[in-house]
Amino acid sequence: MSNPASETLANLVDTTIAVITNDGRNLVGALRGYDQATNLILADCQERVFSTKAGVEVLALGLYMIRGDNVAVVGEVDEDVDAAIDLSTIQAPPLKPIVH
Repeated sequence: MSNPASETLANLVDTTIAVITNDGRNLVGALRGYDQATNLILADCQERVFSTKAGVEVLALGLYMIRGDNVAVVGEVDEDVDAAIDLSTIQAPPLKPIVH
């Protein structure tokens, strides 16, 4: 029996994705690989740290692995739209961790 999540991730390999983790982190990078546990490998990964007092801080992480049990949301990024956004002007409260 096939896994719909794995099929969707297969379509996203080598594209830029955004990942929101269970602890509220926002990570953006090129999906290079994944496994049956939804562990993700992102190349050129960056974390976007949101704040209500300053613009979005972008932290370069490079090659990065995210444990599957920490993945809350995965989405494809439109690189043209993303490049047009001035993150330094965006202020927003950070996401809160998911509580089970």
